[in-house]
Amino acid sequence: MLNVLAKIFTWWNGATIGTLFTVGRRGELIGQDEHGNRYYQSRDNISYDGRRLRWVIYNGYAEASKVSPDWHGWLHYTWDEPPTEAPLPRRAFETDYIPNLTGTPMAWRPQGSLAAQGRRPAATGDYQAWSPE
Repeated sequence: MLNVLAKIFTWWNGATIGTLFTVGRRGELIGQDEHGNRYYQSRDNISYDGRRLRWVIYNGYAEASKVSPDWHGWLHYTWDEPPTEAPLPRRAFETDYIPNLTGTPMAWRPQGSLAAQGRRPAATGDYQAWSPE
């Protein structure tokens, strides 16, 4: 029951029922990435420049950084073939995906940050307070 209410009222946690209805009627599933995001292309809609529309439905929370570079290129018409047909070669220097944790409780907070759990460390001897003359 809670999942149905979430589908009706939240757009940021997956897709709403209206979106799923529209996708089922007008979208064509092109592929799915390793994070569970599903990528679609319109069957009939042609955009203003003559190309078929492309979009993503996120698995879980809608976070744009969850789209990998190869799918990002397909979504933005950088290349015509989706990564399911022509995957990008993985380079030795590329690292695995790390989600964007900004704004979450797991975000990195540097030492001395007001949002950190501890107190600000005391100033050391290299600090001199400014005083007006």
